[in-house]
Amino acid sequence: MPSVVSRRWRPRSLLQLVLLAFLMVMLPLAVLMFQAGQALSELSRLADVSARQAVEETRRARTLGALALKMERAARQYAVVEDESLLEIYDQRLSEFRSLLAIQRQLLPDDPNVAALGEQLDELAELPDLPLEAFEERLAAFLPFAEKTEAMQAATNQRIDQRLEDIRQRAEDVQTRLWWQTAALVSASLILMLLFTRLIIRPIRQLERHILGIGSGGQQQVRGAVQGPAELVRLDDRLDWLSSRLNELEEQKQQFLRHMSHELKTPLASVREGSSLLTDGVAGELTQHQREILELIDASGGELQQLIEQLLDYNLLQHNRRLELEDRDLATVVKEVLAKHRLALQNKGMQVECFDGPLKWRIDPTATSRILDNLISNAIAYGEDGGQLEVRARTTASCLTLEVANSGESISEEDAQHLFEAFYQGRIRRKGALKGSGVGLSVAADCARLQEGTLELVDDRLSVCFRLTLPEGAGMEDNNVSRVSPEGAARS
Repeated sequence: MPSVVSRRWRPRSLLQLVLLAFLMVMLPLAVLMFQAGQALSELSRLADVSARQAVEETRRARTLGALALKMERAARQYAVVEDESLLEIYDQRLSEFRSLLAIQRQLLPDDPNVAALGEQLDELAELPDLPLEAFEERLAAFLPFAEKTEAMQAATNQRIDQRLEDIRQRAEDVQTRLWWQTAALVSASLILMLLFTRLIIRPIRQLERHILGIGSGGQQQVRGAVQGPAELVRLDDRLDWLSSRLNELEEQKQQFLRHMSHELKTPLASVREGSSLLTDGVAGELTQHQREILELIDASGGELQQLIEQLLDYNLLQHNRRLELEDRDLATVVKEVLAKHRLALQNKGMQVECFDGPLKWRIDPTATSRILDNLISNAIAYGEDGGQLEVRARTTASCLTLEVANSGESISEEDAQHLFEAFYQGRIRRKGALKGSGVGLSVAADCARLQEGTLELVDDRLSVCFRLTLPEGAGMEDNNVSRVSPEGAARS
């Protein structure tokens, strides 16, 4: 059944969420660009107006200075040549000066020089009506008039400079305001980015945890429904369906293995019991040839039983069997495993060298015995007839190292890369009528990982050597360990 979807608003699709995120993140940046454009446009307009006014005011101030000079020149020429046309020129320049001064007074309404120029201009306007002697005496008035005109020009320039300073200060204020707006709006964009990133990433992480839960094969924890775009919600529903189907298939596999083990082991036990009875002579004396055939049947039945147990062990380890740590003597564990293979070792004619004990370490006895059983079984199956089998052990402060080495044909580099993969069978074939299942080393590696250890193929003076490394559990109880080299090891 599809999971229940929250009634809170969510985007209908991932595309809609991405587009919405893009628009929302771009909105503060668009506002910032608009405000920056408005501010720059205002400053540009103000600078343009101020520049035009400065040019006009500067030109007008210079014109006033030139008119004052022309008025003085015309008056002095008239005093020399007494030509009436010079007075007309004087009156014309005075009229122009008066009109420009009126405009300049609007720029500098409180400037005393402008007011003084107005008063002096009224006095100079009386010159054409005065007698020549009085006219000449009044010519001295042009000197203060020129000084006031120059002072008025300086005041105009100062006024223009003050306006430019105001524009500069205005530009700095606008710049400061834009910086603050940039910081605020970019922060808003970042917050929106984080928000929408969370809206996108959160359901993806929920799906990732769901997938990891399915892949781990463990008990699924109770979790909430995925909140996000419709595509991800549908994907979560499909994962729920897939999880239920996998659980059903796993249950079917478990049931099949249980039935298979029962269906195979029951008749196999009957076959082995029957062959044992025949070997014991219950049905009469057997010839040597018949006894050899029964021994072959019994040996093959034992190998078949071992293969079935390996398959069941592999299935058990895939379901996270818990550790049961105990302080055990490794030498005793190894000798118990070797005892199980005594007859096979005798038939193979292999010479066994094993380390001496006691060597106590905190291990899972079942898992460690299973590792040793698989390694020794492989050494017997693949080792050379009459060869060597060595079991070595050494310890450090933090780990235990066990090595199982045998003489015989070496493992190729290509096979070595896949040795611990389930159901992989290399180039070297198992000796005997019954072939291997390819799960023995996989089971052994899983048992090592279960104890947080490692199992690896290493180089050795013998052809094949597997090294098991187990970390310190509760520590060793007895450090009085006798380490024996292969050359001086005791015979098993």
